[in-house]
Amino acid sequence: MNILVLDDEKEIADLVEVYLKNENYDVYKFYRAEDAINCIDTQRLDMAILDIMIQGKNGFQICKYIRDKGLKFPVIMLTAKIEDNDKIKGLTIGADDYITKPFNPLELVARVKSQFRRCTLYNEQQNEKDVIEINGLVIDKDEHKCLLYDKEIELTPIEFDILLYLANNRGKVISTEELFEKVWKEKYFDSNNTVMVHIRRIREKLGEDTKKPKFIKTVWGVGYKLE
Repeated sequence: MNILVLDDEKEIADLVEVYLKNENYDVYKFYRAEDAINCIDTQRLDMAILDIMIQGKNGFQICKYIRDKGLKFPVIMLTAKIEDNDKIKGLTIGADDYITKPFNPLELVARVKSQFRRCTLYNEQQNEKDVIEINGLVIDKDEHKCLLYDKEIELTPIEFDILLYLANNRGKVISTEELFEKVWKEKYFDSNNTVMVHIRRIREKLGEDTKKPKFIKTVWGVGYKLE
């Protein structure tokens, strides 16, 4: 498990790192907000532990940044003192837990384990419901619904089946021919541009940048893949 730790009090950040590493977690430790943001953008993380009062972007702003990117991993906030209004604000933007300084490092470790247990249970429940989640994109097979950052996307049955097939083969390049024959259940012809048209419509509904799509990537001369 990869855990981001951000605190500009070096002694606290170092202490948290030691205790987490003793539990065999991989720790990305930073003292500056901009370094933590770069880590969020470039690394696969499973949790973030953020100091609220930090120079640059504060902990609330970084938590919001995480959620705005569609990242669902747990966020624990560290704070010298917590007012009800601050706690409500943090929970509203997506924080999962608070720990007030000074704290017992063993309590922090216990909170970390508790959050991971909660996530594991949630993911198991989601799997039972046959739900696929990819960076803020949620495809619910049972309900035949698609959500993007918790907002429902209106897809036609064919568009949904295309997206579902790509999601079930995430990371794999699917040829236009395979996609057509699996979704339409018909023989594919080279002159058929139906798939391309439907992919374009799905991208539009997802608000994709056509030059740099986040979800459905075109592999020229081969097909498409969902990353």
